[in-house]
Amino acid sequence: MAVGIFAGIPVRDYDSALQWYKRLLGAEPAFYPNDIEAVWQLAEDRYVYIIQDPDRAGGAVCMIWVDDPVAEVAKISGRGLEPVNIEKHDSAWKYVFHDSDGNETGIGGQVSTTG
Repeated sequence: MAVGIFAGIPVRDYDSALQWYKRLLGAEPAFYPNDIEAVWQLAEDRYVYIIQDPDRAGGAVCMIWVDDPVAEVAKISGRGLEPVNIEKHDSAWKYVFHDSDGNETGIGGQVSTTG
């Protein structure tokens, strides 16, 4: 069985959200299906997209699992975004980011806790 994901994040202001997610994800979208959606490919068969949908905006919760979350969050910080929280569960950490609608995107992964 092949596994993939196409996860959507509803936003109120598409133009503002587009700029924020470009900074968070560090890239231009892979494609634009229409005037109110932008899609980023994170890996093979794994996508995240924003869609202008004011009635549903603010309720999304997702996490992007990366090999080195500390390094990834350092890159994101260099683009001007800071996490609002860090959740630590033994060696699995999640750095929590909120867009202007309150949608939550976590950047997570295994973190070496030894010196």
